Amino acid sequence: MTSYGKQKRLLVAVDCIIFGFDGQDLKVLLIKRGFEPEKGNWSLMGGFVQPEESFEDAASRVLKQLTGLEDIYMEQLYAFSRPTRDPIERTASIAYFALLDINQYHRQQLRHEFHAEWFSLSQMPELIFDHTEMITMAKEKLRYKAAIHPILFELLPQKFTIPQLQLLYEGVYETDFDKRNFSRKILSLKLLVKQKDKEKESSKRGAFYYKLDKRRYNANFHSFLNFIAKPHNLK
Repeated sequence: MTSYGKQKRLLVAVDCIIFGFDGQDLKVLLIKRGFEPEKGNWSLMGGFVQPEESFEDAASRVLKQLTGLEDIYMEQLYAFSRPTRDPIERTASIAYFALLDINQYHRQQLRHEFHAEWFSLSQMPELIFDHTEMITMAKEKLRYKAAIHPILFELLPQKFTIPQLQLLYEGVYETDFDKRNFSRKILSLKLLVKQKDKEKESSKRGAFYYKLDKRRYNANFHSFLNFIAKPHNLK
């Protein structure tokens, strides 16, 4: 049997950047690392790829292990392969970013052994290895993807308000949008279905809930793209 006996071992891992939105802030899910090196320090959730797994299977396993959820929006980000990124052994990491609705993520699913916590992107602790670089790259990829596809709706509950949607886009693009212009331009796309009930916790007057009309979105894809691709027009 032919082998590659002269080659040195290279371990392959996956790391998952899990974004969530709580109605106010864009957040990332972090854990306390449970083993050396860097035991007890903050980290992304990850694991080694097993012999029978594809990279996608490994990432899905890691996500389910931490969140208890399946069918989460997940996309491969980048392969981090700097030879010295792991001080113990040469390890390449295939990073994935995932989007989930925090409202579907119950606190009891934060497994005690992981000590998992949500952090606002502006208030993250120091992370191990190159995990901060992974999150930075994932956020840039999220901005790019949001310009051509409504993936940010994966971060929202089934029904949401225009102010919540605006806060989400402001968090992703790190800019402020004029409220009146944002609402007018969003509604002009006719991609949202107005509901009868209101969210009244944020203000006495309340804001109507909306749902995304996915069928209409598919028929008006380019209108959405043109709108999101130039967010500065909303200022």
